[in-house]
Amino acid sequence: MLTILHFADAHIDMANYGRHDPLTGLPLRVLDFLKSLDAIVDTAIQENVDLVLFAGDAYKDRNPAPTFQREWGRRVMRLSRAGIHTLLLVGNHDTSPALGRAHTLDPFETLEVPNVLVVDKPSFLHPDELWGLPLQVIAIPWISRSGLLASQELTSTEPEKVNQAVEERLTAIVQNFLSEADPQLPIVFTAHASVQGAVYGGERTVMLGGDLILPGSLVRDPRLDYVALGHIHKSQDLNENAHPPVIYPGSIERVDFGEAADDKFFVVARVEHGHTEVEWRKLTGIRPFIDRHLRLKSSEEVTAQLIKALPKPNKLEGAIVRLVLDYPRDWETLIDEAALREYTAGAFEFHFIKRPMVEARARLAQAEGVSSLTPLELLDVYWRSSHVEKAEHADLQKLAQEIMEEPEVSG
Repeated sequence: MLTILHFADAHIDMANYGRHDPLTGLPLRVLDFLKSLDAIVDTAIQENVDLVLFAGDAYKDRNPAPTFQREWGRRVMRLSRAGIHTLLLVGNHDTSPALGRAHTLDPFETLEVPNVLVVDKPSFLHPDELWGLPLQVIAIPWISRSGLLASQELTSTEPEKVNQAVEERLTAIVQNFLSEADPQLPIVFTAHASVQGAVYGGERTVMLGGDLILPGSLVRDPRLDYVALGHIHKSQDLNENAHPPVIYPGSIERVDFGEAADDKFFVVARVEHGHTEVEWRKLTGIRPFIDRHLRLKSSEEVTAQLIKALPKPNKLEGAIVRLVLDYPRDWETLIDEAALREYTAGAFEFHFIKRPMVEARARLAQAEGVSSLTPLELLDVYWRSSHVEKAEHADLQKLAQEIMEEPEVSG
C-alpha cells in the first residue's frame, strides 16, 4: 500500500490583506500561507510518505516575485533533500497566457531537481518515470480551451460546441491512457480542473463560467484508485463512500471572504489496487475571516447596532473582518465610523463597506420603450441603473445570456 500526500492551491503570494513582517520583510498574509505549507512539508518528511502530489497553483500570479519563488523553492528543496518523491502539476495560476513562455514551476524541471517531477502536459506516467514506485499516474495539468482547440484544429466558435469538442478530446485522451494501463498496479488520476458537480468556493470567476468542466463520469471510473484534484478551493469528495475517492483538498489557507466558513485540509491517502483509505488532515492556525452584514431599520442607537452585529473583541483578535452596512442615505451622519474602528482595533484588518440605499428606478431613453428592447437589453439597463460594478455587470450579463440561450427541452 502506497502513502500519498495530496494538496493543492497553495497561492503562497496571496498578500491582499494586512501588513509586512518587520523581521522577514514578507507580508504577514504570505507567512500565513507558508505556515500551512510548512505543516504539509513537515508531515511528508516525518511520515516518510511515498509520494507528495501537488495538484497545481503554487502562486496567485503567473509572474511571482523572486522572493515568493525563493520561499516556494525552499519548501520543495526540503522535500527533495529528504528523499520524498514529489510530483508538481501545473495549474492555471502557474501558466503564462503567452505561448512559449515558461511556467512558474519550470525551474525545477530545467535544473533537474532530484526527486521532483513537473507535469505540464497530459501524461501517463509509468513506474520507471515515478522513481520505481509500483504506481501509474494519469496527469492532466491546466489546459486552456484555446490551447487545446489550436492543437486539435477545432474551428467552431459556438461555446456549446467548443466545450463538447474539448470534453470529448480530453475524455478520449484519458480513456486511451486507461486502456494502456497495467491492471495489476494502482492508478492515480490527477488534474487541475473543474469537475461537474463540484461545489465552488469564493472565486467569482470560477462560479460565473469560463472554465472547462470535466464530466463526473470521467473521474469516477472504477479502474481508478485515487483522484487527486486541484483548482477548486472548497474541500470535498465528489464520490463519497465509493471507489475511487475523488478529492479536492481545497486551498491551504483562506483566500477571501467567500471561504470565511471553510476549514482547510490536506489529504493523506493510502492507495492500493482496488482499495484506498483517505485521511483528511485539518490545517490548524488558519487565520479567521469574519463576514457580517447589517441593514439598518432604525435610526436609534446606530453605533450600538453596528457593534452588536460584530463578535466580541476577543473573537476579532487577529481576524480579517468585513462589515457591510446598508442604510438610508439620510442616516449617514448617524454612523460613527471612528467608534467602530476603535472597537475592531484588535482585528488583523477591518473593512467597513457602506452602501447607502437610494430608490433606484431604471429609466429608458425617451425614444425607447419596453416593447422595443430585448430581455437582455432590459437587463443591461437595470444593471446600469443599479450601479453594479463594471466587471460584475459584464459577468452577470454573460451568465444571463447563457441561461436565456439554453435550448428548451420538449416533453
